Amino acid sequence: MTFAVHGLAVARGVAIGRAVLVAGGIDVDHYFIEPSQVEAEIERIRAGRDVVVDELHRLQQTLASMGPREAPQELSALLDVHLLLLQDQELIEGVKHWIRERLYNAEWALTTQLEQLSRQFDEMEDAYLRERKADLEQVAERVLRAMRGVGSPVAPPPQRRKSSQDLLLDASVDVPLVLVAHDLSPADMLQFKQSVFAGFVTDVGGKTSHTAIVARSMDIPAVVGARSASQLVRQDDWVIIDGDAGVMIVDPSPIILAEYGFKQRQAELERGRLARLRHTPAITLDGQKIELLANIELPEDAPAAVAAGAVGVGLFRSEFLFMNRRGRLPDEDEQYAAYRRAVDGMQGLPVTIRTIDVGADKPLDDDQPRDEAHLNPALGLRAIRWSLADPAMFLTQLRAILRAAAHGQVHLLVPMLAHASEIRQTLALIDTARAELDARGVAYGPVKLGAMIEIPAAALTLRTFLAHFDFLSIGTNDLIQYTLAIDRADESVAHLYDPLHPAVLQLVAQTIAAATAAGKPVSVCGEMAGDTSLTRLLLGLGLRSFSMHPAQILAVKQEVLRADAQRLAPWAQQVLQAEEPAALLAPASGQAA
Repeated sequence: MTFAVHGLAVARGVAIGRAVLVAGGIDVDHYFIEPSQVEAEIERIRAGRDVVVDELHRLQQTLASMGPREAPQELSALLDVHLLLLQDQELIEGVKHWIRERLYNAEWALTTQLEQLSRQFDEMEDAYLRERKADLEQVAERVLRAMRGVGSPVAPPPQRRKSSQDLLLDASVDVPLVLVAHDLSPADMLQFKQSVFAGFVTDVGGKTSHTAIVARSMDIPAVVGARSASQLVRQDDWVIIDGDAGVMIVDPSPIILAEYGFKQRQAELERGRLARLRHTPAITLDGQKIELLANIELPEDAPAAVAAGAVGVGLFRSEFLFMNRRGRLPDEDEQYAAYRRAVDGMQGLPVTIRTIDVGADKPLDDDQPRDEAHLNPALGLRAIRWSLADPAMFLTQLRAILRAAAHGQVHLLVPMLAHASEIRQTLALIDTARAELDARGVAYGPVKLGAMIEIPAAALTLRTFLAHFDFLSIGTNDLIQYTLAIDRADESVAHLYDPLHPAVLQLVAQTIAAATAAGKPVSVCGEMAGDTSLTRLLLGLGLRSFSMHPAQILAVKQEVLRADAQRLAPWAQQVLQAEEPAALLAPASGQAA
């Protein structure tokens, strides 16, 4: 019987094949131990952890020998995250506490501490950090498996008849395979090669989960957050993954199969056509030159941005270098090396580095107390507010960015500014960072300074920002959230998160117009920039710089090449004044302007 399972679309395209189920989870015994057994239980945990550490190190060595199509560079960083979590003192000391104080057996202690830490992750406002809970769960599961002597859930058991799961490692198999799992760790992903599985579906995860990151980097269809998918699908079921709609169709009828087969062939042809645009300048029909930039999370993402035809990096999310360090924040030299790798990887093209965007509910140092009184961390001490509250940390990052600027074009972008006092403090600290480098005799380069417009207050006081900064970057994700008072993480109101709300469009349009009138560059670096259904509207509103995930660049470029920005301007003003702007978008999608 044909049925559909819905989730989140995180990587576009269609995959058709046999389902390969990956079992997740492991049963844990719960019992009390004798006081004399405490040290032995702690040693069991330590031994299990050491096995997993060795396993991950071996996987990293394997990764180093594999090509980029077999193992994307993002996986190396994700394995590093898991290794850091294995050394996390809050996890280790918490497990010891449950063993010593409550006399829990080792497995029970580990799962209890995991549950405590998971609640802290659930309370985090930042979607990326909240989804790191999955990494913690995967690390704990690997330790539990090591303690029980059970291997990776995706590795084929030795000396038995091949199952569909085993076929994942057999490159000679002609039948397309798709992966269905509760969740997948980066280490598990290394068990698979792109040539033998066409896409995957997971029960959990979000748009910024590591599975989504890997899917986008490998350019394969994927659906995450499909909840009970792994329980509904049987081994070897024929399934269709519709990465555009975020749907998995199980046991499709011949008619549906034929329809999606046609759609798949059309998508492959379209991908080939888009690839031919890689070196085509992004210029509209009326001669407007459009800047298409890339958003990256890691220095190793730079080559992919260049390969996609990006003319620079519009957003390097530097906080990815700081995450899960647990008191071991990257020092100046480590940050400098990372920023320089990104600059070198862009081969002379500009790189915009955003200063760290974390804080409040997500302290980077375990010694920093968590304030339980913050009921809404989105409105608390985060981004530039967090940086200004820790000048030593901020100065370290500023010095590293300035040093990297000696090797290429670097722009420095500051998030979440709202007050003139914050602007003055930030600029003063940048001057201090330069003075400190001068005193040490360390070389550094010039940087252009930019501000993110992601708080309505900033969008309504643009004159102040334009007086102090060289460029503006509109962070539409937070701007929508703060304008509409919508918590994107709350499923009960997520449907109200609307980039086409008239208030949101007014703030975006005002920012573009004010920056253009002042002769200052302005870009959009949120999800709106990579949404091809909004490209013509943004062009009509006067936007000439878009920054997005590298995988979205060619599709947006195609929209740019087909558009006449001058003719789109009057229509864009009509959309801006409409009570229901979405109703006016459909006609423009077929417009040949």
